[in-house]
Amino acid sequence: MGCRTIPGLFMALWLLTACTEQERWYTDAQVTAGKALFQTNCMSCHGVAAAGLGDDWEQKLPGFPAKPPALNGSAHAWHHPMKVLLYTIENGGADIGGKMPAFGDSLTQDEKLAIIAYFQSFWDEETYSIWQEVDAQNQ
Repeated sequence: MGCRTIPGLFMALWLLTACTEQERWYTDAQVTAGKALFQTNCMSCHGVAAAGLGDDWEQKLPGFPAKPPALNGSAHAWHHPMKVLLYTIENGGADIGGKMPAFGDSLTQDEKLAIIAYFQSFWDEETYSIWQEVDAQNQ
């Protein structure tokens, strides 16, 4: 292998790696805006960095069906398509037996999407890929 082929090999490997990363629907600006909105509206229940309030988020609490789940990909938010995530933020959790308040009148559509962008930014590529499939099947 000559000296000229090594840079070509590195370039090919770099391109291969770059092509395996998935493009996400949101922008960095949405994630930044979503962080502030999440901290104000969601963090008290869903935890710092969307990590939840403990590993036992499925444990039932008095008066609650379960602790609010982590949204960082370690709980179950990834199996909900976008329309369900938006519906839950809009209407709260009462329809599904939860206690999450409805944010329909207090957040714009763009703000709701920014919050979702923020917590999805914590999802690894595998989790995000599975969510994309779930979302595509529920269009």
